[in-house]
Amino acid sequence: MRYKKYDRDADHAYTFGVFPTVELLTYQTTHVREVLIASKGEKNEGVNKIIAQCEALRLPIEVNDKLIDRIAPKENTYAIGVFEKYRSVLNPHADQVVFAQPSDMGNLGTNLRTLLGFGITQVALIRPAVDLFDPRVIRASMGALFRITCDYFESFDLYHAANPLTLYPLMTDGAIALHDARFESPFALIFGNESSGLPPSFRDLGQSITIPHLPTIDSLNLSMAVGIAVYEATKSHLSPG
Repeated sequence: MRYKKYDRDADHAYTFGVFPTVELLTYQTTHVREVLIASKGEKNEGVNKIIAQCEALRLPIEVNDKLIDRIAPKENTYAIGVFEKYRSVLNPHADQVVFAQPSDMGNLGTNLRTLLGFGITQVALIRPAVDLFDPRVIRASMGALFRITCDYFESFDLYHAANPLTLYPLMTDGAIALHDARFESPFALIFGNESSGLPPSFRDLGQSITIPHLPTIDSLNLSMAVGIAVYEATKSHLSPG
């Protein structure tokens, strides 16, 4: 069988949908194997853009409804990009975000899209962690994954040894409030698991930070916390428009 439903252990992955496939073709061209198109999408403007990209790049493209129905989780999938999984290496001189043991596919994808919007393109994932190339991550990121450098590490110590940046763990009991923090680049913002956060030992690493909120909730959703913290850390570099 040529292709089957996504398998974490396979050497290839898929983009489901027009926009993520365009992003794949634009930013990770060398890893693309081929593109599958649904016959009902041939009049779609985005699909026409994909066809033009494939022709310009001399990449195989095939109309194959049966194969798309076999591997796509949802109906009305007009395009699927098939690509080889690849390894990226972080830039230790650039600002980074660290996700310690992330477990939610949708959260990770959403967070990658948020980080790209604020100019952070270096992301470390501390194992155990979700599969970066799972199509659910790619879809939630709207293809932002293909513009971000992500790498896995077996432990936080191994990560920090390779990337000796200024550390800012985000914790509910952080030592200072976010609005009082002064970020020194290159920095690493560290976020814990969606359900348990960071272990207490992180409070003494670098400058731990808390995001103040009313006691009516115990903590913020991870994606919300990422958006707030990354905005504060990067706002001095952002300009209107």
